[in-house]
Amino acid sequence: MKVESYGISNVGMKRGQNEDNYLVNESLGLYVVADGMGGHVGGEFASKMAVTTVEEVLAQLSQSQGKPPAEISKDVSHGEKLKFAIREASRRIFDQALYDESLRGMGTTIVAMILHKTKAYVAHVGDSRGYLIREGKIEQITQDHSLVGEQIRAGILSPDDVKAHRYKNIITRSVGYQEFVESDLCVKELQVGDKLLLCSDGLSNMVTDSEMLELATRHSLQETCENLVALANERGGDDNITVVIAQTIEIN
Repeated sequence: MKVESYGISNVGMKRGQNEDNYLVNESLGLYVVADGMGGHVGGEFASKMAVTTVEEVLAQLSQSQGKPPAEISKDVSHGEKLKFAIREASRRIFDQALYDESLRGMGTTIVAMILHKTKAYVAHVGDSRGYLIREGKIEQITQDHSLVGEQIRAGILSPDDVKAHRYKNIITRSVGYQEFVESDLCVKELQVGDKLLLCSDGLSNMVTDSEMLELATRHSLQETCENLVALANERGGDDNITVVIAQTIEIN
């Protein structure tokens, strides 16, 4: 598979520090967005550790001469490897908080994607999101692990109710807050021209899905990312803003 990609992160208009982190590693086909929680020190630490751990684990698993951990075999799918890497990130973050009192209670959301052969494997925890943009349509391919997300799925709230909801930032699952966490996995068969967009809630809370689609359709990957960040900031930039986009150029 041949892919082009771009990523950007911005502190926003109201935060003093950026607690988001992201990764674009085309050699591994790996793309990650993480949004940290737990104060300025803890949030940034947790999101950075999540990103670096996922990259480290998957790099080790991709080496044919390397011996995989006892918990996983190289014969399992890329999706299972991705979920394993996120579990390892959660364990490391949780352990670190035990030894450093200033980091107690830290955690992070994560949305991570591997592109391999003809498929996208997308795993996530929390409310950082993944979208598929194809043939003039946009589809959210992750489900928010959040209080309002669960209420929407239960039919208690409508999507239009969320932006003004007082508890919209409460998430129900995170990486590192507990020692063990299970991520949800989505697998998509890809077509040439597909765009996959990963973002933190600093973008999705300020910009609609249709606006993401419009900008991604009209502009290059870099311009799309820059314009999405600019639009979120124009509307107040309440949180850190991170977006990564990958586009399939060839599939074989």
